[in-house]
Amino acid sequence: MSSTHRNAQERVAAYYESCLRELIGHVGIALDRYRTDGDAEQMNTALYQYHRAARELWKFCWADGGGSQLEFVASLIDDSAPPPDWWQRGTPRRSERH
Repeated sequence: MSSTHRNAQERVAAYYESCLRELIGHVGIALDRYRTDGDAEQMNTALYQYHRAARELWKFCWADGGGSQLEFVASLIDDSAPPPDWWQRGTPRRSERH
């Protein structure tokens, strides 16, 4: 494995872990709300949104993670553009809501 590839892999892994922590933070907030008001449906919705968001994040980071694709993802992460809001990307479509 080249040092460029290894460096890209490390940057993508750090980004992935950081974003997962942020997504888990959203679940923590929902869990605190559940403990306060006992709204199981709201908690279920948050867990579903987490699942969808984490899946989208994984696909972005690792789906075609070989070689130049990984380096491309690393370059997107390094870009100065605002990062995607993974939590929002996990929002269920209207037809999926109960």
